Amino acid sequence: MKIKKSQAAAQTPVKGRDKKYAFKMKAKKYSVSIIRAALLFGLCFMIIQPMILRFATSIMVETDLYDSTIVLLPRNVTLDNYRIVAELTDLKTVNGAWTFRSLWNTLWISLLVSVCQIIACTLVGYGFARYDFPFKKFWFACVILLIIVPPQTIQTSLIVHFATFDILGIIKLIAGHPLNLRGSVLPYVLMSLTCMGLKDGLYIYMLRQYFRGIPKSLEEAAYVDGCSTLRTFCEIMLPDAVPTIASCFLFSFVWQWTDLFYSRNFLSSYSLYSTQLSGIISRMGMYFNAGRDSAQVVPNARQQQLVFVGVLICCIPLIILYCFTQRTFVESIAMSGSKE
Repeated sequence: MKIKKSQAAAQTPVKGRDKKYAFKMKAKKYSVSIIRAALLFGLCFMIIQPMILRFATSIMVETDLYDSTIVLLPRNVTLDNYRIVAELTDLKTVNGAWTFRSLWNTLWISLLVSVCQIIACTLVGYGFARYDFPFKKFWFACVILLIIVPPQTIQTSLIVHFATFDILGIIKLIAGHPLNLRGSVLPYVLMSLTCMGLKDGLYIYMLRQYFRGIPKSLEEAAYVDGCSTLRTFCEIMLPDAVPTIASCFLFSFVWQWTDLFYSRNFLSSYSLYSTQLSGIISRMGMYFNAGRDSAQVVPNARQQQLVFVGVLICCIPLIILYCFTQRTFVESIAMSGSKE
């Protein structure tokens, strides 16, 4: 009996220490969860808060802009600002039907350019990752220069080259003069297919780094089974690289959607939303003064309000795109480690 009592007395402090340790671990776990939730909420609020303010401003009437008592919730709600911006950015004819012309042109050109960029950059990235060829390091240094050097440095040469486009004198020999390709989408497509488009160096680098991480044993096993190089690339390598390719496509589409440099240089004959939005302030005076006997100055607050509306319209398609592709995008970022 004495032995059992002494054993029970010895176990009592041990159980007490276990409870105390469990309580400390639970408190630590909850504290970390609360801190993480607070940080995530603050980060999300920093990202979403400007959009909320812009949206609140976009549905205000002009008089609410000058009311100091209104911060977020407008006293008078209107959607007329969206109609005005639509008419200023070629989404709608003045007092007419909705055509969405600038958005449609931006959509199909962005898709075309993005697909061309991804096809070319995937092939080049795979070549840099898997094959040895003369001056390989030199050419990869040129790829890095595409990332570092801004395209504005070669703006003059690009304009001159495509304004007098020729291929080894063949076009001039046949037509009698070089071709002026400016104002068409062809120069941009040619640049995308030759990896000289917007941010192509970054896509090549991302794809090259991904393909380098895939074990060569997968390709060797495919070669043993009788697959050709092209079949191995299409059936073994490409399916595994879909998340990274999707990320590059999203980057390409978003950057092209809001691009002004290449759009103004080569796509001036197309009504694009980015170029329409960049010149919206200069068109406001003519828009509001149409049919008036005296000129009316558009107040700065009113100008900024309409610019906010235009930016929101520009962001809506991109937000929808990310809502449908966020899983693939996050998967591409989270992928790491060997695939052996």
